[in-house]
Amino acid sequence: MLKVYTYAKCSTCRNAVKFLREHGIEFKELPIRETPPSVSELKQALKSKDGNVRALFNTSGLDYKALGLSAKLPGMTELEALNLLAGNGNLVKRPFVVGKEVWLVGFEEGLWKKALN
Repeated sequence: MLKVYTYAKCSTCRNAVKFLREHGIEFKELPIRETPPSVSELKQALKSKDGNVRALFNTSGLDYKALGLSAKLPGMTELEALNLLAGNGNLVKRPFVVGKEVWLVGFEEGLWKKALN
């Protein structure tokens, strides 16, 4: 079963959940702020993003900006960045989806159709 990390006030997350329901895809929804993805889940997603750790970050979020991560992220190790994400769900790009062989970050309907069919 898919684990879908979402934020209730995020319209993109709501659209993703609607998409899953409309397509009859079973999933467990988790609040990303209270229960961020684990480092191991983030590592799997990172593979799907060809090692681009920045692609896992919510770069438009207030926490990202407040921490000055646009300047700091390039100097961080992969593990430092993943630990930061696992410790602060506000930093993770959402929705964040983990499945047996599926890792999705953000919601792009065409990509989701291809990955989940």
